Amino acid sequence: MERLHGVNCILMLSCWLAINCSNHNNTIMEYNKTIEETQEYIGMWVTGDGYIRHELLPGNRYDEARGNRKSAYQGSYQVKGNHIDYRDDTGFTADGEFKDGILYMPE
Repeated sequence: MERLHGVNCILMLSCWLAINCSNHNNTIMEYNKTIEETQEYIGMWVTGDGYIRHELLPGNRYDEARGNRKSAYQGSYQVKGNHIDYRDDTGFTADGEFKDGILYMPE
């Protein structure tokens, strides 16, 4: 009976390793994807001082708040790779780049 129990433990360990190694490979594959592929850019992006807040919405629209002014600017955006291009509804354009989960905008 103990011998059978040992075999079951080995089988369970083998299954656990196979599942976790498979999940690990998926994590590596996800890590290598661009932010465009994962769509992790959707949501709120805030400057370090909290003054500028970009809400990137599904459907390639954004809403930018500045200070106490909610919806200071609104417009469309397009993500290619890890690069983002903005065009507000007045025609002003800007761009940025996603690196390691941070959105960098030129000053």
